[in-house]
Amino acid sequence: MGTFGLGITEFMMMGILPYLAKDFSIDIPTAGHFISAYALGVCVGAPAVALGLRNWPLKRILYLLMSIFSVASICMTICPSSSYQLMMTFRFMAGLPHGAYFGVGCIVADKLADKEKSALAIAIMCMGMTIANLIGIPLGTFIADTLSWRIIFAASGTLGLVTWFCIYKNIPYIDSLPDNGRKGQFNFLKHLAPWLIIFATFFGNGGMMCWYSYVSPILTEVSGIPLKWMSAMMALAGIGMVAGGVVGGRLSDKIGAGHAGRWFQILMLIALTGEFFLGQYPVVAVILMMVATFGLFGVGAPQQLLLIRYASGGELLGGAMIQIAFNFGNAMGAYCGGLPIKAGYSYEYTALVACASMLVGLCCYTIFCRRYEAKK
Repeated sequence: MGTFGLGITEFMMMGILPYLAKDFSIDIPTAGHFISAYALGVCVGAPAVALGLRNWPLKRILYLLMSIFSVASICMTICPSSSYQLMMTFRFMAGLPHGAYFGVGCIVADKLADKEKSALAIAIMCMGMTIANLIGIPLGTFIADTLSWRIIFAASGTLGLVTWFCIYKNIPYIDSLPDNGRKGQFNFLKHLAPWLIIFATFFGNGGMMCWYSYVSPILTEVSGIPLKWMSAMMALAGIGMVAGGVVGGRLSDKIGAGHAGRWFQILMLIALTGEFFLGQYPVVAVILMMVATFGLFGVGAPQQLLLIRYASGGELLGGAMIQIAFNFGNAMGAYCGGLPIKAGYSYEYTALVACASMLVGLCCYTIFCRRYEAKK
């Protein structure tokens, strides 16, 4: 439930950018800054929770995070369309609990699952994000088209309250993690392995967001798909995400999380290269979009598991670092993807920027696999 609500709030923006741009009287690249504001909130909130609440029981942390998320969602619902800056503030606020929620949730899933099924357990927890993309976001896009985008964020706030109750009823009490002090939380960053994982996530997933942040105008203006079909297109993207989430967890448990992550990034790179050269063909563009979203969510569980395993003594911060890396990459992607558009190039050039970034991420994964994982 928690990752479902977070997924709607984060990824819904990609499908409704044209509606917010119109309502706030801004262009689409400027509306893309709403994506960046949320992502930057993740980057600030995750380490703040890891350092400030490291002595709290994990369940209590989840309570606080969902409370912040609910309030921020309600604020976005009632934000006046005359105040672009205020909406940016509320988007930033909504992002604050995101990374920490995933970090704490991954630790809880890892502790409650059988060890040989840790990656699958984390994938199941993250499945809320994929369900959001499969069901919530297409429905939300339809609502934005027929009624108002504000209803979507009102629903997100309600989901936050429902999640709070679900945590109360279903999550057992788990003691706080061992306190190694503030400096001790960062000791794992003295080693190369976590940095390789972080940069593979930042450049790989962030590269994907260079393209996916603008998926709605890309499909309408490059591929020629009518805007009224966007809810169906988001559903197809969600199908790819659901499949990727399931396969990612199982593949990680089978061949190793590092190798699984590397193969998913290779798949995304191939898909986005195809989008640049073949994006004008609607059927091909949609198939490649599904392949790309399959890779985007397939790589999630391997990355989360890897950083928890290589963050000894700083698991709370380590569990959140992947979300920091992903969302900082998300902010970078939304900004960099908008640069060729601002420069007057057509939307397919976002895929070219994406591929350049993903190549760097793939190099990080390759080095990690050669140094730290057995050959598969």
